[in-house]
Amino acid sequence: MAATAASSFSTVSYSSRARARSLPHSRSQAVNFHSVPTFTSLRSASLISGPDSSSFNKAALRGGSVMKSQTSDKTPYGFKINASYKVAVLGAAGGIGQPLSLLIKMSPLVSTLHLYDIANVKGVAADLSHCNTPSQVRDFTGPSELADCLKDVNVVVIPAGVPRKPGMTRDDLFNINANIVKTLVEAVADNCPNAFIHIISNPVNSTVPIAAEVLKKKGVYDPKKLFGVTTLDVVRANTFVSQKKNLKLIDVDVPVIGGHAGITILPLLSKTKPSVNFTDEEIQELTVRIQNAGTEVVDAKAGAGSATLSMAYAAARFVESSLRALDGDGDVYECSFVESTLTDLPFFASRVKLGKNGLEAVIESDLQGLTEYEEKALEALKTELKASIEKGVAFANKPAN
Repeated sequence: MAATAASSFSTVSYSSRARARSLPHSRSQAVNFHSVPTFTSLRSASLISGPDSSSFNKAALRGGSVMKSQTSDKTPYGFKINASYKVAVLGAAGGIGQPLSLLIKMSPLVSTLHLYDIANVKGVAADLSHCNTPSQVRDFTGPSELADCLKDVNVVVIPAGVPRKPGMTRDDLFNINANIVKTLVEAVADNCPNAFIHIISNPVNSTVPIAAEVLKKKGVYDPKKLFGVTTLDVVRANTFVSQKKNLKLIDVDVPVIGGHAGITILPLLSKTKPSVNFTDEEIQELTVRIQNAGTEVVDAKAGAGSATLSMAYAAARFVESSLRALDGDGDVYECSFVESTLTDLPFFASRVKLGKNGLEAVIESDLQGLTEYEEKALEALKTELKASIEKGVAFANKPAN
């Protein structure tokens, strides 16, 4: 899976009549816009038994139902669940890693959960192992055990790194977290190069390009399997819009494009489902709040942490979506920061379709028919996002001391 695989996924455009534009070496496909699910990861009790309610939601809303789903032919996705996937969480003892590991433990698609950190992970694993869900939990401590942690893993999730503190920007995190991500991705390349890689460590706008460069150097880069987790921006957008417009949260879906920091986060409010009208003031207020929501939590915690719980929730949703895709669900769509040709930038966050081999398509229509406000915001974010991407690439390629 060399770097030449970069053009092996398709870009799907939705209009009144679905059409597909394929990149070289990709398989063209047309998808009906109305078939794209608005997976909010929050289902009401009345919808729990529905065909598109996720196992993640079932676990949260009906504790014992996860166990039953493994022995019953009636499953969340309309076919028998294959609970045989291995997931590794690198940074499992941290503020995000612990609640994230708990939520992943609840998935009926996971057979083995590997928890890695440089310290304090044994207690986390012991605690989680008491939860009566099917997956087996194993702990791994320090660099000497990292290779064993990653052996035969299907999905690697990387929340490792230092959290934001009051007054700290994501860019302030760069030097510490960049080194952490580089080291961990090198181990992934050596031990499970075919795994889906989920990057949570901030600044995502730089750490994803770092990961890509590391994988290229190792000769195992597959752009279809490297994801920057931007799901929290979607979760926040959906929540804030539903509150502002008094909508049922389960019905709300707001695509969020661009990057994962400040003004690079661009919620496309004009494409909110269900269709809703916003005043200019509401658009400005919601956009700024979504962009600065992380700071809102950092300030509220007053030095005691960052957005760990909501990030864990959002990351667990993206893990579950990846597992659904691996397990054969053909209707899995999420927003993610990936290698992309939607703009002139090498990486860009947009809605994507996930499949068994990773990224199958990026949703082209999200960038079509933007409002004037959104067009200007899109152009404005490109300079900062480009600089962050280039900073990550430069870091990954600097000579070793």
